[in-house]
Amino acid sequence: MKEACGVFGVVAPGRSAAHLIFDGLYALQHRGQESAGMATADAGMLTVVKDMGLVAAVFDERKLHGLTGDRGIGHTRYSTHGSSDWANAQPVYVSSAAVPGGFAMGHNGNVTNTEELAERVGMLPGLGVADSAVVAELVLQACERQGGAEDLRPALRAVMDQVEGAFSLVFCDPHRVYGLRDRHGFRPLCLGRLGTADHPEGWVLASESPALDVVGATFVREVAPGELITIDDHGVTAEQLLEPATPALCIFEFVYFARPDAQLRGREVHGTRRRMGELLALQAPVEADLVMGVPDSGVPAAEGFARASGIPYGQGLVKNRYIGRTFIAPDQAARASGVRRKLNPLRDNIAGKRLVVVDDSIVRGTTTHAIVQMLREAGAAEVHLRISSPPFAWPCYFGIDTPNRAELLAATHSLEEITALLEADSVAYIDLALLREAIGVTEGFCDACLTGRYPVAVKLRGATDGAASSADDPLALQGALPGL
Repeated sequence: MKEACGVFGVVAPGRSAAHLIFDGLYALQHRGQESAGMATADAGMLTVVKDMGLVAAVFDERKLHGLTGDRGIGHTRYSTHGSSDWANAQPVYVSSAAVPGGFAMGHNGNVTNTEELAERVGMLPGLGVADSAVVAELVLQACERQGGAEDLRPALRAVMDQVEGAFSLVFCDPHRVYGLRDRHGFRPLCLGRLGTADHPEGWVLASESPALDVVGATFVREVAPGELITIDDHGVTAEQLLEPATPALCIFEFVYFARPDAQLRGREVHGTRRRMGELLALQAPVEADLVMGVPDSGVPAAEGFARASGIPYGQGLVKNRYIGRTFIAPDQAARASGVRRKLNPLRDNIAGKRLVVVDDSIVRGTTTHAIVQMLREAGAAEVHLRISSPPFAWPCYFGIDTPNRAELLAATHSLEEITALLEADSVAYIDLALLREAIGVTEGFCDACLTGRYPVAVKLRGATDGAASSADDPLALQGALPGL
């Protein structure tokens, strides 16, 4: 799975926004590794630099020096339905005579009515325009209808209730930085403060709290679903732009996507993952000699499993930290070989032992099968898979790149069949009720990928920039529109 994008915004009077954005994007690199970009505002103008590659490959001191100004936004991206090329890198920049200096926008999520909006703003159908570009054009045209704008808030008030689906957005115009979450809060966004409460020196918006930590900002709070945050030289203002709906934060932020040191819903993610492992050990015990986690997101759950079961915890796989995530590979063969480039077994720890292997999820099963094979080749006597999320059986349409339902292993196979296909001795997934118990908040999540219960209706056709979908796949169609 890929989580589509990280966003960052800052207003820091008297400081270099570009250097702060660079550090913030570095902390959000796990949320997007295909392109990076930033926009800064200075003297009534915006400068935008974006390119393909990691943050450190896109930006150096020379480029940062040219990005002048004390306010701006940044973005790291994974391509999902949209192609992975420079044109789709963000921030998106738009301008017209009615909007002096124009504005830039960064997007994390997936708009589910992109085709309808594209038609509304006059974009030609069938061009595969990314949802981020459509939203930016929608806001630009609202500015023009209002006779021009040096403040985006009137335009955002006029049109954002037309946008459906998942979005955490940051905008930057020559004077302000804005942050906005969709009415369900599918994707995370938080607010931080530079300086002290008595003497603020600036304000920061970020997808995750570690991006605040790295720039020396203090976590203030999460941006509420439907809330618009505006930051300028005078400080922060907040308004409820969209009527809030039932909260639906993606439950996989806790399972996999967020950094373990991130704060979500008042909890540190690492502790919730460790608790998942503890509850999984009580639910699905097994006799074994060693508990090991699949690096990195499976490790905290493995620690918890070992603690609750009394089975010793140890390392069984070494990760090459200079290899990107294996799901970037375009086909199953490439993903399988990518696992061997990324992970290597510790044979002395594994040989002759009965292993409990803890991982966060199984999607297609390609990576998991390759890991099981690798452990058996290293001499493992038994391999028992324990998964710290329930079976992933439904596609996501709200900002995670997943296959159509026909390609999801748990959608088309029983537990016994999955065990046989993966060539494991046993497989067990945590129950959804226990996953919620581990998080400590039992309501307010989107768990559609696990249950098929989608919080909002999904329009399958149309170009998107946040989640793969297929209107021609009957299983995907069934998943998107329960009851068919």
